[in-house]
Formats: sequence, structure tokens, C-alpha cells
Amino acid sequence: MYFRSSIRPNPATGQLDSYYRLIESYRNETDRVCHRTLLNVGFLSELFNTDELNQIRRIICKRYQDIVGGNELFDIQYNNPQRIISFADKLWNDLVANNRIDIGQKPQKAPTERQRNMVFEESIRHPDVREIGSEWLCYQALEQLKLPDFLTNIGFSEEETGLAVTQIISRAVYPASELETARWIRENSAVCQLTGYPIEKITKDKLYKSSLKLFSAKEPIEDYLSVKTNQLFDIEDKIYIYDLTNTYFEGRKKRSKLAKFGRSKEKRSDCKIVVLALVINAEGFIKYSSIFEGNMQESKTLKGIVTKLRSRTSSAQRAVVVIDAGIATEENLTMLTENNFDYVCVSRCKLKDYKIDAHSSPVEVEDKRKQKIKLQKVVSEKYNDFFVKVDSVAKRAKELSMNNRFQEGFEKGLSIIEASLSKKSGIKKEEKVYERVGRLKQKYPSISKYYEISYTVETETINKKKTKEKTEVRKVTSMCWKIKQDVEPDAESGTYFLRTSLQVSEEMLWTIYNIIREIEYSFRTLKTDLDLRPIYHKKDDPSMAHLHLGLLAYWVVNTVRYQLKKTENKPDKKLELAKNETETAPINSQWKEIVRIMNTQKSVLTVSQNRYDEVIISRRCSDPTPKVEEIYNRLKYKSKPFTKRKFVVHKSKFEKMDIAELQCFLI
Repeated sequence: MYFRSSIRPNPATGQLDSYYRLIESYRNETDRVCHRTLLNVGFLSELFNTDELNQIRRIICKRYQDIVGGNELFDIQYNNPQRIISFADKLWNDLVANNRIDIGQKPQKAPTERQRNMVFEESIRHPDVREIGSEWLCYQALEQLKLPDFLTNIGFSEEETGLAVTQIISRAVYPASELETARWIRENSAVCQLTGYPIEKITKDKLYKSSLKLFSAKEPIEDYLSVKTNQLFDIEDKIYIYDLTNTYFEGRKKRSKLAKFGRSKEKRSDCKIVVLALVINAEGFIKYSSIFEGNMQESKTLKGIVTKLRSRTSSAQRAVVVIDAGIATEENLTMLTENNFDYVCVSRCKLKDYKIDAHSSPVEVEDKRKQKIKLQKVVSEKYNDFFVKVDSVAKRAKELSMNNRFQEGFEKGLSIIEASLSKKSGIKKEEKVYERVGRLKQKYPSISKYYEISYTVETETINKKKTKEKTEVRKVTSMCWKIKQDVEPDAESGTYFLRTSLQVSEEMLWTIYNIIREIEYSFRTLKTDLDLRPIYHKKDDPSMAHLHLGLLAYWVVNTVRYQLKKTENKPDKKLELAKNETETAPINSQWKEIVRIMNTQKSVLTVSQNRYDEVIISRRCSDPTPKVEEIYNRLKYKSKPFTKRKFVVHKSKFEKMDIAELQCFLI
């Protein structure tokens, strides 16, 4: 024991004075020297000097040694006045009365683990809370596909594999630029806790290099995932869906060989574009992908894709290719047949000379919106293919509305041209009037072909003032229009024809063709949910790496959604004794909605302090909500990546640590 003083105002004198406390030094169970205050003694400068205070301390220590046993290090002779002994007795009695010293109790046992985990409630803090639900879902999907093992087998190092998996998960959960992705990983996400990649090493430059390395292995990764998903979900590729989309660049792309001006599906004619071609199966998994120049015609891309696709599949397999009308040229259909493929498509032009098949009767089906559609087999002398006429009530109503709007716009334009003929400064010259009408026909091509326009033209002689020459000018004095006879603009509204090389029923053909909706959803997911548009990169390689990374993220998305969309047989608790089973409804939520639900699960860092002057740091994963638990159960995934990660440090050591060090320690 010893006395420690601090300077503070003395109320009795009104001056600064030494305030004394009786302090004890001890070693804790970790062999660390600690200090604690036994008594607040007060102001003693006027009562005792330094030597007398030292004598008081020795008297108290001697009395304690006599009780607990042991000898002092030095033999010191005491000759103390009565006032010193009296004050030492007073302090001793205060120490005993307040249980500040042990004067004979049994030595306490070492604290148990439960006692150490008892912390002060006011000391509990949560300095770091991160999203982990969506990341854990995607990580388990990648483990299900065994993509990390495959990357290692093709030459990726352990660090490169960890970074690649981190980046694929990040693109699926939070699609953004490399700079934004790096910031999101460092500040919001717990993805590095799952992949084991050091969070302090995450930079935008490393993400750039990782995406380029993944793109360099595009073909082997694509081949592996194509085969793996077939094996994993017992899929047999009988139907292939082929379509193209394009995405635009934010930038001039002066030196790009791929970026060209073309017809943008986002109506961004001011930007250069690239064309992305995809072949997927009926379950939505990508079988082949390719990137073309922005001005590539859709109909010219199919042959190269089919050649590559045939080399990757069994030559004995005769699959069905579903394509849209823009690609279904006669040349492409012939090429598909020569390559041992059947096809289903929309006829590029409406059949005119056709007859209803005498051996077939109309079939009525419903689409997903419960709208009625009439199917009827027809025969054409010009073609040997199988044709089905499709009459859609909803499509007819839509096209009638469009035709009415186009007809009103076309006739309004003609009225404006006619009105200018009677104005003094109006356009009356024959060639100028024809130009205006031609531009109007170009604006409304679908409706203008049904109109017959007649003009009244007169020749007028004009005298030129300067040359005094007479010239003849043909001017339109009036015009009129009407719809051609024996023509009904709305006759074919809501009608189109399906064409195929298969000899199947009308219902089966309609079912096969509707699989094309799967690739439409794939493009929508890629462009909107996975941020495939626009592209901000300046060079071709990073641009293609950006598109490829989006496709890899789509593999994760479709792996999850395919399993959620499948129906399951689940025992009904009410009829369990009868061993009856009910079918659970599929989960058809969009990917953004799934991410929103999964983000309710968090990884929480908790810091607290116990009475042994220790700081307990632990990281826990929050319990999943009922919706999150349902998704995990349907996928047969684990609901938590970890239960608890914990370590204990002394308070002084903790005060020198920052959040980054805690992150690294708990991964």
C-alpha cells in the first residue's frame, strides 16, 4: 500500500492542497500489475508530513502481514507517536468495515467463464453492423456450383480465387463500378468475412485486375458452369433460346473496335453500343454468350453461334432453337435444319395465301394473365413448315388502340398540309407538297399504306422581275384522301403466325414458344438488376470484362431463382397421420426483392466490459426473419455462416485498436 496525492481546492482553507488516497498494487490472474483505490483519506498536509504518512502506511501493512502471514522485506524499527498510531487504527478500521481488504476470508476461486461473460449493461456497444444475408446466400450458391474449386484448378491462386468470389458476390448483391464496389465492401458488407479475403486489401485497381483475369478464362468457366448446372439439377438441354440485346457506352469510345453506332434498344442513338448474344436453355441457364460490334445485324449472328453451340453439344442430339422474328430469316432457318436443329419462331411476314387445315379445330388457351388466345393450324402452299395462326384478344385491343392513334396522327398531318394550300405564304409547289406527304408517310408507315391520296395540280405562269422571263410553276390547289377500297386496316390486328419445323400440337407449340419469355427476363435481370448498362469503361477489354462479370453474377442469380421457382412436396401437419402431402407454392420474387429480404440479416460486432477490467469483443450473425428462413429452407442452405466469434483483451490494449484491426481479427 501507499499514499497517492492529487492537487485540488481545499474547502477548509480555500487554497490548493494535496488530497490523499490509499492505493494498493496487485497482480491479476494474467500476471499484469494493476492498481486500485482502497480509501479516499482526504487533506492531510496540515496534520502529517511525508515521513509520518510513510509510518502510517507501514503500520497498516504490518498489521495486515500479521493477519495473513508473511514477513516484510526489511526489518524496520518503529518509534511512533500516539497520534500516528491512532490515525493508523482509524484507517485500518475503515478498511475492515468497508471490506476493502481481506483479513481472514478464504481465498476466492478463479472466476468461471460465465462470470467473465457477465458484463456491465451500460458498456455494451455495437460499433460495426454489416449486411450478410444476401452475401451468404450467394456464397452458398457458388459453393453449390463449386466455382471456387474450379478456379483453383485452372490456375487461380488462393488469393485470386478469394477476390474473384468476393467480386462475383458483390456484383450480384450490389452492382456498381469498381470504385463504388470497393467502398461498399469496406463500409457496408460482410462478404470478406465469408470469403476470407483481407478487407484492407480491397481496392478498385485489384477489382479491375480480377475482372480481367476472370474474362481471360471466359470459355472454360462458361463450359464448366453449363455442364455443372445440367448435372446438379438433372437438366437435359432439349430447347435452346437465342436472342440479342445491346447496351450503350457513356463516353466517345474513339479507339474502340467493338463500340459502333447502331439501333439502340434503349433509344440512345447518341451513344455507341455493343451487341450481346445469349443462348440459354429452358431453365434460364446460359449455354453460350458472345459480344459483337454495335452495328452487327441480328440475322447475321446466328450462324456463328450455332456452330459454336454444336461443337459443345452432342451431335446426335436434336434440340429445338427458339428465336424471335428479327432473326428468323429463310437463310437462318435453312442453316438450323442443316445443323440438326429444329426451330420455333414467329413468321417474319403475315401469311396471305393460307388455308385453315381441314383436319384441325380451333384450340383456346390462356396466357399468364388469364387472357384468352385462339390457336388454329393453317396450311400454306408456299412453305412446307408447320404454321399456327394466333388470335389474341388482348393483342387485338392493343393494336386497335395503336392503329387509331396512328390514323388520327396521319390524317391530322394531311389536314395541316391541305390547310397550307389555301394560305398566302403556304407551301403549294408540287414537289414540296409531295416531300411533306412523303415525310408523313415515313412517320406513319404502318397506317399510310392503307390510304389513297389524290391531288389537283394547276400550272401557273410567273414573271421574273429581274430577267423578265416567264416560267411555269406547278402548284397543288387541293388534295383529298380516303382509305383504299377492299382494305380493312384493323383486319389483321391481334393476329400473328408461329412457324416451326416440328410436327406437334397447337398447345405444345404455344408452350415451346412461350419459353422465349425466359430470355427476356434474363436480359431484364442483366440490364436492370445487375447493372449491365451503361458501360463507363474506355477500353474494349475492361468493357467485355464488365459484361462477363455481369454474366457470372447472373449464374448465381439464376441458380437461386431456379430452385426457388420449383415446387416442393411438403408434409401437411394436419394430415401427417394420413401421410398426405401438400405442394408448396413457388417463390417467383424478382432478384431485387430477394436481396431486399435477405439484407435484413446482419453481422453485428458487439463490444462490452466485465468487472475484471477486460473487454469482450464478439461478432454474431442475427437470426433470420421468417421470410429469410423460408428461402434458406427451400434452398436447403445453412441459415447462418457462423454462430459467434469472440476474443478478450485487456482494456488498455483495446483502447489502442481500431475497427479495421477488429475486422481482421474476427474474420
